[in-house]
Formats: sequence, structure tokens, C-alpha cells
Amino acid sequence: MQHGDPAPAKGYTLVAVLVLLAIVALGLAAVGPIWSQEAQRERERELIRIGKTYASALSSYRAASPGSLKQFPASLEELLLDTRFFGAMHHMRKLYGDPVNPTKPWGLILDETGRIVGVHSLSEEMPLADRLGQTLVPVQASVRRYSELKFIAKSNS
Repeated sequence: MQHGDPAPAKGYTLVAVLVLLAIVALGLAAVGPIWSQEAQRERERELIRIGKTYASALSSYRAASPGSLKQFPASLEELLLDTRFFGAMHHMRKLYGDPVNPTKPWGLILDETGRIVGVHSLSEEMPLADRLGQTLVPVQASVRRYSELKFIAKSNS
């Protein structure tokens, strides 16, 4: 290159990187909602699995009641360690949080004596499956909010 020649054009690399970043950003913008919906569907599946686990444990607790007086537990912790027997009985391994509303505890469904017969989420969000899929339909078809999805123990009298 001689002193009098014009300088070669610079900045093509910067333009190419900016175009590449724009393409990646558009791709992520398109894929983001899909990932978000899939994450919500997974939380809904977890809600149903955990809710059914609670309902089953509550039924187990009641069925294991000694004598003829069949009672549900007064607290969820009683499902972990049932001390009504000589040996400890466990109806659940651990207490699970609400997957769609992890910052709040489960809502409790109580019978007339104040004992727990079921659980439900406290989330007022709309289920994604109610609009797009079939995740919640086998459980309760009319659910419009997660809080309406009730997991109640079967009481085999």
C-alpha cells in the first residue's frame, strides 16, 4: 500500500457481527415462548402428580386409622410420621411444594372437624393445558384456574 492510495474499507466485520446478533435475537424471540409454554406444561404435570400423591397419602392415613374411628390428619406433617402406632408409619417420604406457586403453601381442604381431606394450589393463573393441550382434562375438565383443581382423598367408608 502506498501513501497516496485510499485506505481499504473497514467495518465489514462489525456489520457482519451485528447482522448475526440480530438473527440470533430473532431466533431466540421465536423460541422463547415455546420454551416458556413447555416449562409451564411441565409444572402442570408436576402439580397433578404431586396433588395425586397427597390425595393418595391422605387416603392411606385415613385407611390406616386404628379402630373404627377413621380420621384424616390434622396437619400435612402427620403424613410424614404417623405416630398413632407403636412403630412409626410413613404415608409420604417428604412434603412437596406447589410447583405452579412455589412461594406459597398448599391450600388445604378441610372436613367439618377441621381435618385435611385434600389440597389445592393457591395460584390464580390460568392453566395452559386448558387452552392448548389435554394435561388437565382427565383430572377435572372445568378447571379455569389452578386454584380450582382439587386433590381430595377417597374415603372408603
